[in-house]
Amino acid sequence: MTSKVGSPKFFSFALILVLLVLIPLSTTVFARRHRGGGGRGRHARAGGRSSRHGRLARGSRRGRLSRREVRAARARVAREQASAVNALERRLHRPLTKKERAAEMRRVEGRHRRELELARRRAEAARRAAIARARALDKAQRDEAQGFIAHDDVRGEDLEVRRVAINALGNHAGTVVVMDPKTGRIYSIVNQEWGVRRGFKPCSTIKLVTGLAGLNEKVINPTDTTNVSISSHLDLTEALAHSNNTYFQQVGGQVGFDKMMAYSRELGLGEKTGINSPNEYPGRLPFLKSGYALNRMSSHGDDYEVTAVQLASLVSAMANGGNLLAPRIPSSTKDDVKPKVRRQLNIQPDSFQRMVPGMVGAVNYGTGKLAYDPTQTVVGKTGTCIQDGNWVGLFASYAPLVNPKLAVVVIARRTDGRGHFPVAVAGQIYRDLNRRFGTPTFIPIAASSDAADQKADADVNNEEQKDIRDQEQKEQQAPEVDISLMPGTETKATAKQNSGNVTPANNKVKPVMMQIPKKGADTTKPAPSSKTPPPVQSGEERPRRINDQP
Repeated sequence: MTSKVGSPKFFSFALILVLLVLIPLSTTVFARRHRGGGGRGRHARAGGRSSRHGRLARGSRRGRLSRREVRAARARVAREQASAVNALERRLHRPLTKKERAAEMRRVEGRHRRELELARRRAEAARRAAIARARALDKAQRDEAQGFIAHDDVRGEDLEVRRVAINALGNHAGTVVVMDPKTGRIYSIVNQEWGVRRGFKPCSTIKLVTGLAGLNEKVINPTDTTNVSISSHLDLTEALAHSNNTYFQQVGGQVGFDKMMAYSRELGLGEKTGINSPNEYPGRLPFLKSGYALNRMSSHGDDYEVTAVQLASLVSAMANGGNLLAPRIPSSTKDDVKPKVRRQLNIQPDSFQRMVPGMVGAVNYGTGKLAYDPTQTVVGKTGTCIQDGNWVGLFASYAPLVNPKLAVVVIARRTDGRGHFPVAVAGQIYRDLNRRFGTPTFIPIAASSDAADQKADADVNNEEQKDIRDQEQKEQQAPEVDISLMPGTETKATAKQNSGNVTPANNKVKPVMMQIPKKGADTTKPAPSSKTPPPVQSGEERPRRINDQP
């Protein structure tokens, strides 16, 4: 047995047997390897496609495409690559090798990348051209306004007030009206063409008309709140302070179109003020509206047109208790202007008083904070919206709250109408003229709630700001608003320039009007306190609530 195993014939037989077994196995392995190589090629192509898609996604993030747009772009590139490969195979009448397939796919991807880059460059060029056009239009509007200001008739105007108003407006597209709310005397109208002879959309300043109509018609219960939404209950004070659109839309819808027009005419809108200036524009009132159009008209002023002089007459009537005066420009600076009452408004005096807390709140902690004056109480209402595709910004106000001496209305257009620039102009005027027209000290009526709660409420209720943000997002990086009043002048530093070291308007403790309690609530009067509010002094912090501990 051992001799047979070690014999040459045995080794030859074993070698033949091994060869017979290895040949089929090698054929199977070769076939599997061939199929596996094709699979790896497909996987490689898929991997290459995935990496290319990754580069596309990274590029899309730079271009700020959405996920849906990225998926659509990937699918389009994949379809183009498959179509190009199939077309090349039909043209060559044979399958493509791996190198040929990869080269064709790279060619398609490179073409798509070049097209995408070209589209991005075109979009960037279009964006830059739009910005350049907007800046050119802004410059043209500002040049037009400055040209009108240069041709203003300044006879009879108070030159000191005019100088302050011009310095506050600066090189911007706007108009300023400064008026005595008790006599109707016009101290100055900067840009008389816009202030007297041109109408503007009132935007949120129409809420003054809506609020007075709602109060006088008993639609607004001053001692109760209106349910604005499921999570927010606002009263008139907060709605005015934060310019809440929903609140006034509900009020206007309940008042009705006919009564809204009646109160608009009663307050002097849609008619000439009687100012002794030629070619006065009477403004415009809307036509018949109902449903949502009526609601929006009551909060945004759609289809209204008002002049700055009309708004000055309106807020002057609110300041003097209901006398709608005819504005008068004196023939000389030494002439005394006697009040000329156009009519006594058929509005209850309590209605004007109920509007005051919200208008003070707008300046102290709401939409008009840039007009805050630490030495006197400013009462005002802001407005910002779009008219004929351009921004319009308004601010109608008077001060001081006790014994009003000035009514200031500012209207600005295009870029200068954004960012509450008119509010900053009016605030600068009040602070610069405070020594002549203001009260010696600030009147501490009450103090606001906690700053964090106040900011949260403002974020929820300030729908005017939401509308502005939504519109700005549509403009795709429009030019920023320049709210500088003059070269070298800053809004935040204004208070220090005019009242020593008094704390500016961005202090965390912000005075507001005392809230009116709800009906039926326990309103037990607290025991009288012997403490009295200290007067505001230079270098001290702003006034606190009477019952607060320092």
